[in-house]
Amino acid sequence: MLMVGLIITAMAIPAEGQVTDTTGVSDVIGQQKILTLTEAIDVALANNSEVKRSLLSLKSADEQVRLAWSEVLPDISGSATYTRNLEIPVNFVPAQFFDPEAPSGELVPLQFGTDNNWQGGVSVSQTLFRGEAIIGIGSSKVYKAVQSENLRATAQQIVTQTRIAYYNVLVAKEQLRLQQATVERLERNLEENRARQKAGLVDEYSVLQVEVQLGNERPQLTRARYAVDEAYRELAVVLGIPLDIKFTVQGNLNKFDITSQQTEDQLNRNLKRVDKMTPYQYTKEPVMVEKAADLRGDVRILEQQNQLKMREIKAIKSRFLPTLSANYNLNWTAAQAGNPVFFGTQDSRARSQTLGFTLSLPIFEGFERSANLSIAQIEKKDLEEQQRAVLRSAKNEIQSAREGLDQAIETAPARKEALRLAQEGYSRARARLENGLGSQLDVTNAELQLRQAEANYAQMVFSYLSAKARYDLAVGMVPFVDGDQPTLND
Repeated sequence: MLMVGLIITAMAIPAEGQVTDTTGVSDVIGQQKILTLTEAIDVALANNSEVKRSLLSLKSADEQVRLAWSEVLPDISGSATYTRNLEIPVNFVPAQFFDPEAPSGELVPLQFGTDNNWQGGVSVSQTLFRGEAIIGIGSSKVYKAVQSENLRATAQQIVTQTRIAYYNVLVAKEQLRLQQATVERLERNLEENRARQKAGLVDEYSVLQVEVQLGNERPQLTRARYAVDEAYRELAVVLGIPLDIKFTVQGNLNKFDITSQQTEDQLNRNLKRVDKMTPYQYTKEPVMVEKAADLRGDVRILEQQNQLKMREIKAIKSRFLPTLSANYNLNWTAAQAGNPVFFGTQDSRARSQTLGFTLSLPIFEGFERSANLSIAQIEKKDLEEQQRAVLRSAKNEIQSAREGLDQAIETAPARKEALRLAQEGYSRARARLENGLGSQLDVTNAELQLRQAEANYAQMVFSYLSAKARYDLAVGMVPFVDGDQPTLND
Protein backbone atom coordinates (compact mmCIF):
# COMPACT_ATOMS: atom_id res chain seq x y z
CA MET A 1 0.00 0.00 0.00
CA LEU A 2 1.23 3.42 -0.89
CA MET A 3 1.24 5.98 1.88
CA VAL A 4 -1.22 8.82 1.55
CA GLY A 5 0.74 11.77 0.27
CA LEU A 6 -1.68 14.43 1.40
CA ILE A 7 -1.88 13.77 5.15
CA ILE A 8 -0.24 16.92 6.42
CA THR A 9 0.61 17.33 10.08
CA ALA A 10 3.16 20.09 10.08
CA MET A 11 1.93 21.72 6.86
CA ALA A 12 5.39 22.86 5.98
CA ILE A 13 6.44 20.56 3.14
CA PRO A 14 7.25 22.49 -0.05
CA ALA A 15 6.08 21.51 -3.51
CA GLU A 16 6.80 22.69 -7.02
CA GLY A 17 4.94 25.89 -7.80
CA GLN A 18 3.37 25.93 -4.36
CA VAL A 19 1.19 28.84 -3.36
CA THR A 20 1.29 30.24 0.16
CA ASP A 21 -2.19 31.71 0.23
CA THR A 22 -5.20 32.10 -1.99
CA THR A 23 -4.18 35.52 -3.30
CA GLY A 24 -0.67 34.18 -3.87
CA VAL A 25 -1.83 32.41 -7.02
CA SER A 26 -0.56 35.43 -8.94
CA ASP A 27 2.94 34.63 -7.64
CA VAL A 28 2.70 31.15 -9.12
CA ILE A 29 1.39 32.45 -12.44
CA GLY A 30 4.12 35.08 -12.68
CA GLN A 31 4.25 38.27 -14.69
CA GLN A 32 3.53 36.40 -17.91
CA LYS A 33 0.29 35.06 -16.39
CA ILE A 34 1.11 31.49 -17.49
CA LEU A 35 0.00 28.50 -15.40
CA THR A 36 1.53 25.14 -16.24
CA LEU A 37 -0.27 21.85 -15.63
CA THR A 38 1.89 20.88 -12.64
CA GLU A 39 1.39 24.33 -11.13
CA ALA A 40 -2.35 24.03 -11.69
CA ILE A 41 -2.38 20.70 -9.84
CA ASP A 42 -0.43 22.21 -6.94
CA VAL A 43 -2.84 25.15 -6.78
CA ALA A 44 -5.85 22.82 -6.82
CA LEU A 45 -4.47 20.62 -4.04
CA ALA A 46 -3.74 23.72 -1.95
CA ASN A 47 -6.97 25.63 -2.52
CA ASN A 48 -9.78 23.28 -3.56
CA SER A 49 -12.58 23.26 -0.99
CA GLU A 50 -13.16 19.51 -1.22
CA VAL A 51 -9.54 18.81 -0.28
CA LYS A 52 -9.78 21.26 2.61
CA ARG A 53 -12.97 19.63 3.87
CA SER A 54 -11.35 16.21 3.72
CA LEU A 55 -8.40 17.53 5.70
CA LEU A 56 -10.78 18.95 8.32
CA SER A 57 -12.44 15.54 8.57
CA LEU A 58 -9.02 14.01 9.14
CA LYS A 59 -8.29 16.52 11.91
CA SER A 60 -11.66 15.70 13.44
CA ALA A 61 -10.70 12.01 13.35
CA ASP A 62 -7.60 12.85 15.41
CA GLU A 63 -9.87 14.32 18.05
CA GLN A 64 -12.08 11.23 17.88
CA VAL A 65 -9.03 9.15 18.84
CA ARG A 66 -8.40 11.40 21.84
CA LEU A 67 -12.08 11.18 22.74
CA ALA A 68 -11.93 7.37 22.68
CA TRP A 69 -8.94 7.36 25.03
CA SER A 70 -10.82 9.61 27.44
CA GLU A 71 -13.28 6.76 28.03
CA VAL A 72 -10.59 4.61 29.68
CA LEU A 73 -8.52 7.28 31.40
CA PRO A 74 -9.34 8.26 35.01
CA ASP A 75 -11.60 11.17 35.88
CA ILE A 76 -10.04 13.34 38.59
CA SER A 77 -11.85 16.25 40.19
CA GLY A 78 -11.26 18.45 43.19
CA SER A 79 -13.52 20.76 45.18
CA ALA A 80 -13.30 23.17 48.11
CA THR A 81 -15.99 25.17 49.91
CA TYR A 82 -15.95 27.73 52.70
CA THR A 83 -18.98 28.82 54.74
CA ARG A 84 -19.06 31.80 57.13
CA ASN A 85 -21.95 31.66 59.56
CA LEU A 86 -22.91 35.26 60.12
CA GLU A 87 -25.41 34.01 62.69
CA ILE A 88 -24.92 30.50 63.94
CA PRO A 89 -28.11 28.45 63.56
CA VAL A 90 -29.97 27.75 66.82
CA ASN A 91 -32.22 24.80 67.54
CA PHE A 92 -34.34 24.20 70.65
CA VAL A 93 -34.04 20.95 72.57
CA PRO A 94 -35.70 19.71 75.77
CA ALA A 95 -34.03 21.08 78.90
CA GLN A 96 -34.15 17.60 80.48
CA PHE A 97 -31.26 16.63 78.13
CA PHE A 98 -29.02 18.77 80.29
CA ASP A 99 -30.95 18.86 83.59
CA PRO A 100 -33.08 15.82 84.45
CA GLU A 101 -34.86 17.86 87.11
CA ALA A 102 -35.96 20.49 84.63
CA PRO A 103 -39.71 20.86 84.15
CA SER A 104 -41.22 18.73 81.41
CA GLY A 105 -41.75 20.66 78.20
CA GLU A 106 -39.12 23.27 78.91
CA LEU A 107 -36.86 23.99 75.89
CA VAL A 108 -33.43 25.53 75.83
CA PRO A 109 -31.65 27.08 72.79
CA LEU A 110 -28.62 25.24 71.42
CA GLN A 111 -26.21 26.47 68.72
CA PHE A 112 -25.16 24.00 66.02
CA GLY A 113 -22.04 24.93 64.05
CA THR A 114 -19.13 27.31 64.24
CA ASP A 115 -18.26 30.65 62.75
CA ASN A 116 -16.18 29.12 59.94
CA ASN A 117 -16.64 25.82 58.10
CA TRP A 118 -14.26 24.37 55.51
CA GLN A 119 -14.75 21.38 53.23
CA GLY A 120 -12.47 20.08 50.48
CA GLY A 121 -11.66 16.89 48.69
CA VAL A 122 -10.36 15.01 45.67
CA SER A 123 -12.23 12.25 43.89
CA VAL A 124 -10.88 9.78 41.33
CA SER A 125 -13.04 7.55 39.15
CA GLN A 126 -11.42 4.86 37.00
CA THR A 127 -13.08 2.45 34.60
CA LEU A 128 -11.45 -0.95 35.16
CA PHE A 129 -13.37 -2.82 32.51
CA ARG A 130 -15.88 -1.69 29.91
CA GLY A 131 -15.64 -3.61 26.67
CA GLU A 132 -17.21 -0.94 24.51
CA ALA A 133 -14.68 1.68 25.64
CA ILE A 134 -11.71 -0.61 24.98
CA ILE A 135 -12.96 -1.49 21.50
CA GLY A 136 -13.70 2.18 20.89
CA ILE A 137 -9.97 3.01 20.98
CA GLY A 138 -9.26 0.68 18.09
CA SER A 139 -12.39 1.83 16.28
CA SER A 140 -11.32 5.45 16.48
CA LYS A 141 -8.01 4.58 14.82
CA VAL A 142 -9.85 2.75 12.05
CA TYR A 143 -12.13 5.78 11.67
CA LYS A 144 -9.05 7.94 11.22
CA ALA A 145 -7.82 5.51 8.56
CA VAL A 146 -11.17 5.92 6.78
CA GLN A 147 -10.74 9.69 6.76
CA SER A 148 -7.16 9.31 5.55
CA GLU A 149 -8.35 7.23 2.62
CA ASN A 150 -11.12 9.73 2.00
CA LEU A 151 -8.54 12.52 1.79
CA ARG A 152 -6.47 10.47 -0.63
CA ALA A 153 -9.49 9.64 -2.79
CA THR A 154 -10.57 13.29 -2.81
CA ALA A 155 -7.10 14.37 -3.87
CA GLN A 156 -7.18 11.81 -6.68
CA GLN A 157 -10.51 13.19 -7.87
CA ILE A 158 -9.31 16.80 -7.74
CA VAL A 159 -6.08 16.06 -9.62
CA THR A 160 -8.06 14.24 -12.31
CA GLN A 161 -10.62 17.04 -12.56
CA THR A 162 -7.79 19.57 -12.83
CA ARG A 163 -6.13 17.66 -15.63
CA ILE A 164 -9.33 17.28 -17.64
CA ALA A 165 -10.34 20.92 -17.06
CA TYR A 166 -6.85 22.01 -18.15
CA TYR A 167 -7.12 19.92 -21.32
CA ASN A 168 -10.57 21.38 -21.96
CA VAL A 169 -9.05 24.86 -21.99
CA LEU A 170 -6.37 23.75 -24.44
CA VAL A 171 -8.82 22.18 -26.88
CA ALA A 172 -11.18 25.17 -26.58
CA LYS A 173 -8.29 27.52 -27.39
CA GLU A 174 -7.33 25.36 -30.37
CA GLN A 175 -10.89 25.41 -31.68
CA LEU A 176 -10.92 29.19 -31.26
CA ARG A 177 -7.65 29.50 -33.17
CA LEU A 178 -8.95 27.39 -36.04
CA GLN A 179 -12.24 29.29 -36.14
CA GLN A 180 -10.37 32.62 -36.17
CA ALA A 181 -8.25 31.35 -39.07
CA THR A 182 -11.39 30.33 -40.95
CA VAL A 183 -13.03 33.73 -40.47
CA GLU A 184 -9.84 35.57 -41.44
CA ARG A 185 -9.56 33.43 -44.57
CA LEU A 186 -13.14 34.21 -45.57
CA GLU A 187 -12.58 37.92 -44.92
CA ARG A 188 -9.56 37.87 -47.24
CA ASN A 189 -11.51 35.96 -49.84
CA LEU A 190 -14.33 38.47 -49.60
CA GLU A 191 -11.97 41.39 -50.17
CA GLU A 192 -10.34 39.61 -53.11
CA ASN A 193 -13.67 38.71 -54.70
CA ARG A 194 -14.97 42.24 -54.32
CA ALA A 195 -11.84 43.52 -56.06
CA ARG A 196 -12.31 40.94 -58.79
CA GLN A 197 -15.95 41.93 -59.14
CA LYS A 198 -14.94 45.54 -59.71
CA ALA A 199 -12.45 44.34 -62.30
CA GLY A 200 -15.16 42.28 -63.98
CA LEU A 201 -13.47 38.95 -63.29
CA VAL A 202 -16.28 37.45 -61.15
CA ASP A 203 -19.97 38.11 -60.86
CA GLU A 204 -21.97 39.31 -57.86
CA TYR A 205 -23.05 35.76 -57.01
CA SER A 206 -19.46 34.77 -56.20
CA VAL A 207 -19.23 37.65 -53.74
CA LEU A 208 -22.59 36.68 -52.25
CA GLN A 209 -21.42 33.11 -51.66
CA VAL A 210 -18.44 34.28 -49.62
CA GLU A 211 -20.62 36.71 -47.66
CA VAL A 212 -22.99 33.88 -46.76
CA GLN A 213 -20.10 31.67 -45.64
CA LEU A 214 -18.65 34.50 -43.58
CA GLY A 215 -22.04 35.20 -42.01
CA ASN A 216 -22.29 31.55 -40.96
CA GLU A 217 -18.79 31.38 -39.52
CA ARG A 218 -18.77 34.58 -37.45
CA PRO A 219 -21.38 33.28 -34.95
CA GLN A 220 -19.25 30.15 -34.62
CA LEU A 221 -16.29 32.38 -33.76
CA THR A 222 -18.34 34.11 -31.05
CA ARG A 223 -19.39 30.73 -29.74
CA ALA A 224 -15.76 29.57 -29.65
CA ARG A 225 -14.73 32.67 -27.66
CA TYR A 226 -17.40 32.03 -25.05
CA ALA A 227 -16.38 28.37 -24.92
CA VAL A 228 -12.82 29.42 -24.01
CA ASP A 229 -14.11 31.74 -21.27
CA GLU A 230 -16.31 28.99 -19.89
CA ALA A 231 -13.43 26.50 -19.92
CA TYR A 232 -11.24 28.94 -17.97
CA ARG A 233 -14.01 29.48 -15.40
CA GLU A 234 -14.48 25.75 -14.92
CA LEU A 235 -10.73 25.37 -14.43
CA ALA A 236 -10.71 28.20 -11.87
CA VAL A 237 -13.53 26.50 -9.94
CA VAL A 238 -11.56 23.25 -9.75
CA LEU A 239 -8.44 25.16 -8.70
CA GLY A 240 -10.41 26.86 -5.93
CA ILE A 241 -9.31 30.38 -6.92
CA PRO A 242 -11.35 33.54 -7.59
CA LEU A 243 -12.86 33.69 -11.06
CA ASP A 244 -11.47 37.17 -11.68
CA ILE A 245 -7.84 35.99 -11.62
CA LYS A 246 -6.60 36.09 -15.20
CA PHE A 247 -4.12 33.54 -16.49
CA THR A 248 -3.40 31.41 -19.53
CA VAL A 249 -2.55 27.73 -19.84
CA GLN A 250 0.51 26.29 -21.54
CA GLY A 251 0.42 23.65 -24.25
CA ASN A 252 -0.06 23.01 -27.96
CA LEU A 253 -2.18 19.98 -28.78
CA ASN A 254 -1.25 20.02 -32.48
CA LYS A 255 2.42 19.49 -31.57
CA PHE A 256 1.85 16.84 -28.90
CA ASP A 257 2.96 13.36 -29.98
CA ILE A 258 1.17 10.75 -27.88
CA THR A 259 3.44 7.92 -29.09
CA SER A 260 6.70 9.63 -28.13
CA GLN A 261 8.30 9.31 -24.71
CA GLN A 262 9.88 12.78 -24.95
CA THR A 263 8.98 16.08 -26.56
CA GLU A 264 11.15 18.79 -28.02
CA ASP A 265 8.36 21.35 -27.84
CA GLN A 266 8.89 23.54 -24.77
CA LEU A 267 5.16 24.22 -24.47
CA ASN A 268 4.33 20.53 -24.15
CA ARG A 269 7.08 19.36 -21.79
CA ASN A 270 4.89 19.85 -18.75
CA LEU A 271 2.00 17.96 -20.35
CA LYS A 272 4.30 15.10 -21.32
CA ARG A 273 5.79 14.94 -17.82
CA VAL A 274 2.39 14.49 -16.16
CA ASP A 275 1.29 12.05 -18.86
CA LYS A 276 4.29 9.77 -18.25
CA MET A 277 4.14 9.83 -14.45
CA THR A 278 1.80 6.82 -14.54
CA PRO A 279 3.02 4.29 -17.11
CA TYR A 280 0.65 2.77 -19.65
CA GLN A 281 1.46 -0.02 -22.05
CA TYR A 282 -0.60 -0.60 -25.16
CA THR A 283 -1.62 -4.25 -24.90
CA LYS A 284 -4.55 -6.55 -25.46
CA GLU A 285 -3.99 -8.44 -22.22
CA PRO A 286 -6.84 -8.72 -19.67
CA VAL A 287 -7.26 -5.92 -17.19
CA MET A 288 -5.60 -6.52 -13.80
CA VAL A 289 -8.32 -5.36 -11.43
CA GLU A 290 -6.59 -6.93 -8.42
CA LYS A 291 -3.81 -4.36 -8.56
CA ALA A 292 -6.30 -1.51 -8.89
CA ALA A 293 -8.18 -2.86 -5.86
CA ASP A 294 -5.14 -2.06 -3.73
CA LEU A 295 -4.83 1.50 -5.02
CA ARG A 296 -8.28 2.84 -5.88
CA GLY A 297 -9.57 5.29 -3.31
CA ASP A 298 -13.19 4.08 -3.29
CA VAL A 299 -12.13 0.45 -2.81
CA ARG A 300 -9.79 1.31 0.03
CA ILE A 301 -12.43 3.48 1.73
CA LEU A 302 -14.95 0.63 1.67
CA GLU A 303 -12.33 -1.76 3.03
CA GLN A 304 -11.66 0.53 5.98
CA GLN A 305 -15.38 1.09 6.50
CA ASN A 306 -15.85 -2.67 6.61
CA GLN A 307 -13.15 -2.93 9.27
CA LEU A 308 -14.87 -0.15 11.20
CA LYS A 309 -18.22 -1.94 11.00
CA MET A 310 -16.65 -5.15 12.34
CA ARG A 311 -15.39 -3.24 15.36
CA GLU A 312 -18.82 -1.69 15.81
CA ILE A 313 -20.30 -5.19 15.96
CA LYS A 314 -17.75 -6.15 18.62
CA ALA A 315 -18.61 -3.01 20.57
CA ILE A 316 -22.32 -3.84 20.50
CA LYS A 317 -21.63 -7.39 21.66
CA SER A 318 -19.53 -6.04 24.53
CA ARG A 319 -22.63 -4.31 25.89
CA PHE A 320 -23.76 -7.73 27.14
CA LEU A 321 -20.69 -7.92 29.39
CA PRO A 322 -20.45 -6.43 32.91
CA THR A 323 -18.64 -3.19 33.64
CA LEU A 324 -16.32 -2.60 36.57
CA SER A 325 -15.20 0.75 37.93
CA ALA A 326 -13.39 2.04 41.02
CA ASN A 327 -13.91 5.24 42.99
CA TYR A 328 -11.56 6.87 45.49
CA ASN A 329 -12.43 9.90 47.62
CA LEU A 330 -10.17 11.97 49.88
CA ASN A 331 -11.92 14.66 51.96
CA TRP A 332 -10.97 17.29 54.55
CA THR A 333 -13.32 19.13 56.91
CA ALA A 334 -12.53 21.93 59.33
CA ALA A 335 -14.51 24.08 61.78
CA GLN A 336 -13.22 27.21 63.47
CA ALA A 337 -14.55 29.95 65.70
CA GLY A 338 -13.59 33.58 65.39
CA ASN A 339 -11.49 34.94 62.58
CA PRO A 340 -10.99 32.47 59.71
CA VAL A 341 -7.70 30.68 59.16
CA PHE A 342 -7.44 28.66 55.94
CA PHE A 343 -8.79 25.20 56.79
CA GLY A 344 -8.40 25.94 60.48
CA THR A 345 -5.74 24.49 62.73
CA GLN A 346 -4.52 20.94 63.12
CA ASP A 347 -6.83 20.41 66.07
CA SER A 348 -9.94 21.60 64.19
CA ARG A 349 -9.30 19.68 60.96
CA ALA A 350 -10.21 16.09 60.05
CA ARG A 351 -9.50 13.89 57.02
CA SER A 352 -11.38 10.89 55.58
CA GLN A 353 -10.76 8.45 52.69
CA THR A 354 -13.00 5.99 50.89
CA LEU A 355 -12.37 3.40 48.18
CA GLY A 356 -15.22 1.68 46.40
CA PHE A 357 -15.86 -0.65 43.47
CA THR A 358 -18.94 -0.80 41.28
CA LEU A 359 -19.88 -3.84 39.24
CA SER A 360 -22.75 -3.43 36.84
CA LEU A 361 -24.26 -6.37 34.96
CA PRO A 362 -26.88 -5.61 32.31
CA ILE A 363 -29.66 -8.17 32.62
CA PHE A 364 -32.49 -6.93 30.43
CA GLU A 365 -32.82 -3.70 28.47
CA GLY A 366 -35.62 -4.67 26.16
CA PHE A 367 -34.55 -5.65 22.66
CA GLU A 368 -32.31 -2.63 22.06
CA ARG A 369 -28.97 -4.43 22.13
CA SER A 370 -30.05 -7.37 19.98
CA ALA A 371 -31.71 -5.02 17.49
CA ASN A 372 -28.62 -2.83 17.27
CA LEU A 373 -26.50 -5.93 16.70
CA SER A 374 -28.75 -7.12 13.89
CA ILE A 375 -28.70 -3.68 12.27
CA ALA A 376 -24.90 -3.55 12.38
CA GLN A 377 -24.62 -7.03 10.86
CA ILE A 378 -27.00 -6.06 8.06
CA GLU A 379 -25.00 -2.89 7.41
CA LYS A 380 -21.81 -4.98 7.20
CA LYS A 381 -23.39 -7.19 4.55
CA ASP A 382 -24.41 -4.03 2.69
CA LEU A 383 -20.80 -2.82 2.76
CA GLU A 384 -19.63 -6.16 1.38
CA GLU A 385 -22.15 -5.84 -1.44
CA GLN A 386 -20.91 -2.32 -2.13
CA GLN A 387 -17.36 -3.67 -2.33
CA ARG A 388 -18.39 -6.21 -4.96
CA ALA A 389 -20.23 -3.52 -6.93
CA VAL A 390 -17.26 -1.15 -6.76
CA LEU A 391 -14.91 -3.85 -8.04
CA ARG A 392 -17.23 -4.50 -10.97
CA SER A 393 -17.43 -0.78 -11.64
CA ALA A 394 -13.65 -0.50 -11.37
CA LYS A 395 -13.17 -3.19 -13.99
CA ASN A 396 -15.56 -1.39 -16.32
CA GLU A 397 -13.91 2.01 -15.75
CA ILE A 398 -10.44 0.62 -16.34
CA GLN A 399 -11.54 -1.17 -19.49
CA SER A 400 -13.32 1.95 -20.81
CA ALA A 401 -10.27 4.11 -20.13
CA ARG A 402 -8.00 1.55 -21.80
CA GLU A 403 -10.24 1.45 -24.85
CA GLY A 404 -10.12 5.24 -25.08
CA LEU A 405 -6.33 5.18 -24.84
CA ASP A 406 -5.97 2.31 -27.31
CA GLN A 407 -8.30 4.02 -29.76
CA ALA A 408 -6.25 7.22 -29.61
CA ILE A 409 -3.00 5.29 -29.99
CA GLU A 410 -4.34 3.30 -32.94
CA THR A 411 -5.67 6.38 -34.75
CA ALA A 412 -2.67 8.60 -33.96
CA PRO A 413 -0.53 7.52 -36.97
CA ALA A 414 -3.38 8.18 -39.40
CA ARG A 415 -4.17 11.56 -37.83
CA LYS A 416 -0.50 12.50 -37.83
CA GLU A 417 -0.07 11.48 -41.47
CA ALA A 418 -3.23 13.35 -42.48
CA LEU A 419 -1.90 16.48 -40.76
CA ARG A 420 1.45 16.12 -42.53
CA LEU A 421 -0.21 15.67 -45.92
CA ALA A 422 -2.53 18.62 -45.31
CA GLN A 423 0.45 20.82 -44.42
CA GLU A 424 2.28 19.66 -47.54
CA GLY A 425 -0.80 20.21 -49.70
CA TYR A 426 -1.26 23.72 -48.37
CA SER A 427 2.40 24.56 -49.04
CA ARG A 428 2.12 23.25 -52.59
CA ALA A 429 -1.10 25.17 -53.23
CA ARG A 430 0.55 28.39 -52.03
CA ALA A 431 3.56 27.74 -54.25
CA ARG A 432 1.38 27.05 -57.30
CA LEU A 433 -0.55 30.28 -56.71
CA GLU A 434 2.64 32.32 -56.40
CA ASN A 435 3.95 30.82 -59.65
CA GLY A 436 0.70 31.44 -61.50
CA LEU A 437 -0.09 27.74 -61.87
CA GLY A 438 -2.91 27.53 -59.35
CA SER A 439 -5.94 29.46 -58.19
CA GLN A 440 -7.05 31.06 -54.96
CA LEU A 441 -9.75 28.42 -54.75
CA ASP A 442 -7.07 25.72 -54.59
CA VAL A 443 -5.35 27.56 -51.74
CA THR A 444 -8.68 28.00 -49.95
CA ASN A 445 -9.54 24.32 -50.22
CA ALA A 446 -6.04 23.31 -49.10
CA GLU A 447 -6.24 25.63 -46.11
CA LEU A 448 -9.67 24.27 -45.22
CA GLN A 449 -8.29 20.72 -45.31
CA LEU A 450 -5.34 21.80 -43.16
CA ARG A 451 -7.62 23.39 -40.53
CA GLN A 452 -9.79 20.28 -40.47
CA ALA A 453 -6.72 18.04 -40.08
CA GLU A 454 -5.44 20.23 -37.25
CA ALA A 455 -8.83 20.11 -35.53
CA ASN A 456 -9.00 16.32 -35.86
CA TYR A 457 -5.47 15.88 -34.53
CA ALA A 458 -6.06 18.23 -31.58
CA GLN A 459 -9.28 16.39 -30.74
CA MET A 460 -7.43 13.07 -30.87
CA VAL A 461 -4.75 14.36 -28.48
CA PHE A 462 -7.44 15.76 -26.17
CA SER A 463 -9.24 12.40 -26.15
CA TYR A 464 -5.97 10.64 -25.33
CA LEU A 465 -4.99 12.99 -22.49
CA SER A 466 -8.49 12.90 -20.98
CA ALA A 467 -8.62 9.10 -21.23
CA LYS A 468 -5.17 8.91 -19.63
CA ALA A 469 -6.35 11.04 -16.70
CA ARG A 470 -9.40 8.79 -16.26
CA TYR A 471 -7.21 5.70 -16.55
CA ASP A 472 -4.88 6.94 -13.81
CA LEU A 473 -7.90 7.52 -11.58
CA ALA A 474 -9.43 4.14 -12.46
CA VAL A 475 -6.29 2.21 -11.49
CA GLY A 476 -5.68 4.40 -8.42
CA MET A 477 -2.28 5.74 -9.49
CA VAL A 478 -2.86 9.48 -9.82
CA PRO A 479 0.19 11.78 -10.09
CA PHE A 480 0.99 14.08 -7.14
CA VAL A 481 -1.19 12.13 -4.69
CA ASP A 482 1.09 9.41 -3.34
CA GLY A 483 4.33 11.28 -3.89
CA ASP A 484 5.05 14.90 -2.97
CA GLN A 485 3.08 16.46 -0.14
CA PRO A 486 1.78 19.93 -1.04
CA THR A 487 0.82 22.35 1.67
CA LEU A 488 -2.87 23.13 1.99
CA ASN A 489 -3.94 26.76 2.21
CA ASP A 490 -6.11 27.70 5.17
